[in-house]
Amino acid sequence: MAEFQAILLEKSGEIVTPSVQTLDVSRLPDGEVTVRILYSTLNYKDGLVLKGQGGLVRNYPHIPGIDLIGIVEDPGSSTFKVGERVISTGWRVGEVWWGGYATEAKLKSEWLVKAPEGLSDIQCMAIGTAGFTAMQCVLALEANGVVPNSGEVLVTGAGGGVGSVAVSILAGLGYEVIAVSGRPHLEGYLKDLGAKNLITREEISELGKRPLQSERFAGAVDTVGGDILAGVLPAIKYKGAAAICGLAGGAGLKTTVIPFILRGITMAGIDSVMAPAEERTKVWSRLAMDLPKDKLDATTSIAGLQDAIKMADEILAGQVRGRTVIDVNA
Repeated sequence: MAEFQAILLEKSGEIVTPSVQTLDVSRLPDGEVTVRILYSTLNYKDGLVLKGQGGLVRNYPHIPGIDLIGIVEDPGSSTFKVGERVISTGWRVGEVWWGGYATEAKLKSEWLVKAPEGLSDIQCMAIGTAGFTAMQCVLALEANGVVPNSGEVLVTGAGGGVGSVAVSILAGLGYEVIAVSGRPHLEGYLKDLGAKNLITREEISELGKRPLQSERFAGAVDTVGGDILAGVLPAIKYKGAAAICGLAGGAGLKTTVIPFILRGITMAGIDSVMAPAEERTKVWSRLAMDLPKDKLDATTSIAGLQDAIKMADEILAGQVRGRTVIDVNA
């Protein structure tokens, strides 16, 4: 029987151990479409899964990796064709279903979309769930009337995967981007992505001590949550909007309704996991068109499966800059 290589997570008691192993293809779940995987990527959620944290994986052994791009080997009864490039992000692949940290996968057809023209395999995975989520946030701001001439747009957690892509997209579209990061040494990096200025997490958290601050930001992309988001909301301009997509800073939100009812601001929740096919196609189309590829390439590094295991602690500690693409064949 054919074999494939993967990171396999095994659990003994409460301890989850990852290792790169060679497995028989008969162990793959019974998905409709067989995909030869080329690349995956490293996201915060991947770090949680690799470390056995967050309760994301219920059954072991397990193959992690929430993103993948690959070539269709067997389309089954789907409309895909042999040889087509396809992408999977979301749908709890890599959590409840064996994922992208492998050289082979079997997936349901509705979890796959055709890879867009104009983006290489590595660029698609440099985007991955993080970039997909960043573009969803941009679309949410646009839908709520936040346009480039509306004023400053804030991006929190700007040094991370979602934040760095959001900075790049917004700046490329002509927005005046203010980046928030707890890592001041990233100022040059973030300005290279297009941020006008960098402000600290402490400055933003301080704004949350009053229910209403001076109107400053036309909109915000918040990837952090917690006290950071609580600081952002009081400073949003009249009829502004905040797209929220993360909780690395905590799931709680200590705020008031005052900015919502006195300024009519919108807080738009962003879900990349269960987004329907029509939305996914639109998001990938906009990414291919609007994401500055030179900026994306400059923030991308390549690692192998063994490296992904080693980097789990780093991404959970907020020490990974930009995007890390996993070459599953390395």
